[in-house]
Amino acid sequence: MAAARDAAALDAVVGPLRAEGFEANSFTVDVGDETSMTRLVDHVLDRYGRLDLAFNNATDGTQPKPLADMAVEDFDRALRTNARGTFLGMKLQIPAMLASGGGSIVNMASLAGAQGVANLAGYVAGKAAVIALTKVAALDYADRGVRVNALAPGPILTHHLEAAGEAARSQAAKATPMRRIGLADEVARAVLWLASDASSFVTGAVLPIDGGQSAGVKPERMYRPGQEMAPAAGG
Repeated sequence: MAAARDAAALDAVVGPLRAEGFEANSFTVDVGDETSMTRLVDHVLDRYGRLDLAFNNATDGTQPKPLADMAVEDFDRALRTNARGTFLGMKLQIPAMLASGGGSIVNMASLAGAQGVANLAGYVAGKAAVIALTKVAALDYADRGVRVNALAPGPILTHHLEAAGEAARSQAAKATPMRRIGLADEVARAVLWLASDASSFVTGAVLPIDGGQSAGVKPERMYRPGQEMAPAAGG
């Protein structure tokens, strides 16, 4: 069951799946509205009788600006979608999973929520909240059969990064130790693993999918045996 605000976007996802013979359905929802989210979970239960897996993936960002220049309403919107939306998702998904013996929830955080990014106060605060909520929910229900984990992607080739242009993509790739941008399919495979029994002893984890960014900094010029050590920055 795919759910989002944009009905046309949902059709673009569900249509090809149906064409390939999969059962796929959609439901328009506002993740920041409790009534809307309640209807979504009720719709899933009415149609399928149970809820085993949930992926809370909605996000909302704004144009990059220094914190003091950010409009209050833009900050509120970012928190409404990321923090409140994830909270409402879990608040309603968890009871449905408990009723059928347990389940797995995957929340979409970001590397930005773990280490910060300049000029993205609302987005960073929202994703940091997703990480915190994931850990709390994982602890609350660890002994009741519901696992809760989060993903923390670095630069991924989404439609936003695609639209940003070649220079932006090149800069993003250079920022990762692997010197490339991640693919949506690589994120999807991580979601499937966390949602499946293959990760049955994993809960409360924040999984980086970032080409090594969270490990530290890898300068473009690196020492190799037989070569002089590249000078440190500033020296």
